Amino acid sequence: MSHSIEDLLRIMATLRDPVRGCPWDLKQDFATIAAYTIEEAYEVADAIDRKDYADLRDELGDLLLQVVFHARMAEEEGRFAFADVVDAICAKMVRRHPHVFPDADGTLLSVEDADAQTAVWEELKRRERAGKDEADASVLAGIPRGLPEWQRAHKLQKRAATIGFDWSDPAPVLDKLEEEIGEVRDELAAAARIGVDDTTARAANHTRLADEIGDVLFVAVNLARLAKVDCSQALRGANAKFERRFRRMEALAQAEGTRLEGKSLAEQDAYWNRAKAEDKAGLL
Repeated sequence: MSHSIEDLLRIMATLRDPVRGCPWDLKQDFATIAAYTIEEAYEVADAIDRKDYADLRDELGDLLLQVVFHARMAEEEGRFAFADVVDAICAKMVRRHPHVFPDADGTLLSVEDADAQTAVWEELKRRERAGKDEADASVLAGIPRGLPEWQRAHKLQKRAATIGFDWSDPAPVLDKLEEEIGEVRDELAAAARIGVDDTTARAANHTRLADEIGDVLFVAVNLARLAKVDCSQALRGANAKFERRFRRMEALAQAEGTRLEGKSLAEQDAYWNRAKAEDKAGLL
């Protein structure tokens, strides 16, 4: 049996029905559902990484449900309905692609490539923000604070780059990264000189250390951006690689009738090197 978006809207309305709805669905609000919306988006990305397209289909459905859920709650409060969400995104896509959809006079904007189109997109977004008469006139205005911090860093950097505040290539970013790592080393060295009982100095050092490590992470995001590497995808890949190799370490130890727990770091490193060699040889 094939279902339509109208079926999903009816199901959501039933789940939120005050009389015959689901108690869990009825007690939710925008704030409680927001966390699930973020989680579902990450599960979509995970299915894509794993190239599990059957799972991707299901995860996209879960993500769509989040949109329907928020729209239903908004409709109950008389704010907007699902149709308004569809209308808004359709209008935005047409408005922000003047090189694809002609204006009222039938005129199409000419763009040379994807980079040029991105510049047009950002300019259109800037005009839209100005049109809303927002109090914050900064180039950085409108970047959501609810984003994962690495993603917000990426957006802050991209926005600053629109007015030329940017490096031209990744090479100088490496120099900056080395500089920031050096400052982390300085704070770690300073920590080693602070007396055990000097809690005030230790707290101040920890604050500075957190600040310097934050700078390292910010510059690392910049490096990925300028190298045209997706920071999230790169980190997911690194996580997957670590998990794959660590699980192999455990398996190697188990095959020898032992466990990693209790072994020295040198012994664990030996297992890691074996797992790493197998991974590089394509055996994992």
